[in-house]
Amino acid sequence: MTANTAKGRASVDGTTAASPQSAPLSNAPAGFRRDEVAAQPRPLASPDRTVHMIGNAHIDPVWLWPWQEGYQEARATFKSAIDRMDEYPDFVFTCDQMVLLSWVEESDPELFARIVQREAEGRWVNVGGWWVEPDCNMPTGESFARQGLYGQRYLQSRFGRPATVGMNVDPFGHNAMLPQILKQQGLIGYCFLRPGPHELSMPHTTFWWEAPDGSRVLGYRIPFEYASHEREVDRQTEKAIAQLDRTLSDVMVFYGVGNHGGGPTKNNIESIYRFDRMGTFGSMKMSSPPQYFDELTARRGMQGMEDLPVWRGDLQHHAPGCYSAHSGIKLWQRKAQAALLSAERWAAVVALRDDVDYPRDDLERAWKQVLFNQFHDVLPGSAIESAYDDARDQLGEAIAISKRIITRSQNIIARQIDIPLDPTKQPVVVFNPHPWPVTHQIELQYQTGAQPTGMHMTDADGNVTPSQTIQSVSALADQGRGAIAFQAKLPAFGYRLYYLESGAAPAGTVWSNRPPQPLTASNTVLENEHLRVEWDPSTGWLSSLLDKSTGVDVIAGATGPHTQICQDPTDTWGHRVVSYNWPGVEMHTDRIVLREDGPLRARLRVERSWGRSTMVEEFILGHESDQVEVRVTIDWREQAHLLKLRFPVMLDDPAATYEIPYGTIERPVNGSEEPGQSWVDLTGRTAGNAQAGLTVINNAKHGYDVSPAGDRDGEWVSPSIGITAVRSPVFSWHDPRLLEPEGIYTYQDQGTQSFTYLLVPHRGDWRSTDPTRRAAQLGSAPRAMLETFHDGTEPATQSYVDDGAGSVMITAIKGSEDTGESGTDLIVRAVETRGHAASVRLELPVIGRSIDAEFGANSLRTWRVPKDSSRPIAEVNLVEWPIPVQTDQPAERSW
Repeated sequence: MTANTAKGRASVDGTTAASPQSAPLSNAPAGFRRDEVAAQPRPLASPDRTVHMIGNAHIDPVWLWPWQEGYQEARATFKSAIDRMDEYPDFVFTCDQMVLLSWVEESDPELFARIVQREAEGRWVNVGGWWVEPDCNMPTGESFARQGLYGQRYLQSRFGRPATVGMNVDPFGHNAMLPQILKQQGLIGYCFLRPGPHELSMPHTTFWWEAPDGSRVLGYRIPFEYASHEREVDRQTEKAIAQLDRTLSDVMVFYGVGNHGGGPTKNNIESIYRFDRMGTFGSMKMSSPPQYFDELTARRGMQGMEDLPVWRGDLQHHAPGCYSAHSGIKLWQRKAQAALLSAERWAAVVALRDDVDYPRDDLERAWKQVLFNQFHDVLPGSAIESAYDDARDQLGEAIAISKRIITRSQNIIARQIDIPLDPTKQPVVVFNPHPWPVTHQIELQYQTGAQPTGMHMTDADGNVTPSQTIQSVSALADQGRGAIAFQAKLPAFGYRLYYLESGAAPAGTVWSNRPPQPLTASNTVLENEHLRVEWDPSTGWLSSLLDKSTGVDVIAGATGPHTQICQDPTDTWGHRVVSYNWPGVEMHTDRIVLREDGPLRARLRVERSWGRSTMVEEFILGHESDQVEVRVTIDWREQAHLLKLRFPVMLDDPAATYEIPYGTIERPVNGSEEPGQSWVDLTGRTAGNAQAGLTVINNAKHGYDVSPAGDRDGEWVSPSIGITAVRSPVFSWHDPRLLEPEGIYTYQDQGTQSFTYLLVPHRGDWRSTDPTRRAAQLGSAPRAMLETFHDGTEPATQSYVDDGAGSVMITAIKGSEDTGESGTDLIVRAVETRGHAASVRLELPVIGRSIDAEFGANSLRTWRVPKDSSRPIAEVNLVEWPIPVQTDQPAERSW
């Protein structure tokens, strides 16, 4: 939350604890009611305008208070709203964030029953359809799908109908794929506040918002504020109308005490009656967003609605600093989302193959913890410090649930693999969670009877796979703990059996795929058959990244720092920030060490320091890898400073592409701080006029910039990608409030954090690197488990789902929320990732079926696939409900 609006506790008489009802309306008698003025017409000079007054109480379940306080505030606020309905027969209350209703349902069943009754009367109106109002840039596409899955299903189960209008009044920006997501959740309108008119120039209040695939929803930018003070609504209405599109004859004005709850007060409501009678603003009526959109459609007509302007792209920016505030919550969320998606997949396999119950309740509980902590004051890092103790615990619960499901499911599979007895070997089963083939360097910790001396890996046919001994996570090697890294080539979403064997690979070895390819390493050079990487020992950063297949080097000759530290005087949100690419200083390079030099991979360690802080980057190049993996550990001890990691490139006419949920977006190369998912690409022209670029992929950060070439403090710097690695503002500090010079404050991101990024040079544009799949693999690595010998019916390698590794990528494999005639069905969702129409066959050997489908550019599709092949495969929406049959008849068309 960032608005300067009224805050207070709801009370049963419709006032707030902060402002008791001590100042009655100046010209209105106590108890001023609609029926007392119904016979008095408005003046003829009243504006020809209908003002739909939207009574609401935006509640931040977490912000400057813990969630336990928000829990109680939801109950108090909803009780106040219900009481107002008893007093004012035409009062209408608009409610979003389904978690709040669930809290009231479990803590006050009597109040919840009254809510259900008023909803049936049309006076309590549920909108939004999501579990919370999340940050609308950082969660994955699948998280946005689950917001609607659990939110809309909750409404359907309790009220008999879902929401039809989406509402995210307080988040700080909205990604460009949301119209497609909303539409596939049955939400055909969308209300939001930010970015405001001073942040994004939009000539219209009401407009069509169009996603890259062409999906549209009817958007409404809330004028002025979503919440009001507890007294008269005239100021709220005046300010709102001043920001409105003057062509509109029907408008919405939101009112009611918000943030810490409260809702519409008696003063609010009675002042609406008074100003309606006076005709000050036109006709004022108690209303709701669905009613507004219905009446707008009726007034404008079908042609008038089609003539509304169209907005294509995302809706940014407000508070860009929130995409880098509190590194911990960003990393925890990434881990939890990846773990849950993997758990769903493996649970679906054993449910369909082995008749094991699909753990819907466990997965729902875990997902709701993840969704709750995507709330727009938690995930952005703007809540109080103690809120992150709760977030860590709740996301830890989600991860723990996921790991139990994964471990159980994979053990059910592994015990059925036929593994003949051979006392000289240790079976190892490696599981790939991705529905495309993956080659991965597995790091395996193992136990032997004595101190490890040397090991190698073979596949089920006895062929050797490249490997090398690495440092164990245990310092007790004399207790039999060892570690090995080996190359695993895995089938699409499935497993493969390997063996750990003692000693070095014997002479005359037959290799599983290819023998180790030439790999050379020194303190300044790593080189394999694809890449030659060179370091400048004075800076510790790359001086060359040569793609040997093309001869293109996107880094050689580039100028500019890799590390960039500067003071950061901005508040927690980064209000009014345009860019964090500020002049700064570089970290000092302390040491460069070659840590690993083996047949499988080489590892170079670069150590840096500045002030009281240190950073270690470990660069890893595999023997046949076309990317450089970099493992980063930062020990940050600076207050009110930030660290940018920059990646300068030697390219002309650069273009920047960012990953967003379920898609991509091009943005200007101007240094602005931007939100993104896991990767950013910079593509341009080399000196030889070849198209080439660099993609930077990471598993923990969301704040980026792409900056142009130019003079910086008298030095020429090249175009570069920037990742905001660390920001350390004070917790929950909101400008324009000033910090006390002698005040004692807690600063964010103090201590150690770790993350990984990939450097992927490429010819052509970003599509040639398939960065979305690489990012998925970085965020959810294959898992290896030690197994025993036993008879079984399953082969040494098996695939359950395969999307063909093309432009159409499967994003969800799960059990159905509803059981079908034969129990759990399979849910499969896929998205087109490269911006081009495509045909695809999705193979589902787990149940012996397949899906042939056409995808439009950037389109998202979901199917329900019964195990019983005699039953048809049905396309469903994101709530897993049937998609209505499309028709061109005008009577079927609506806003």
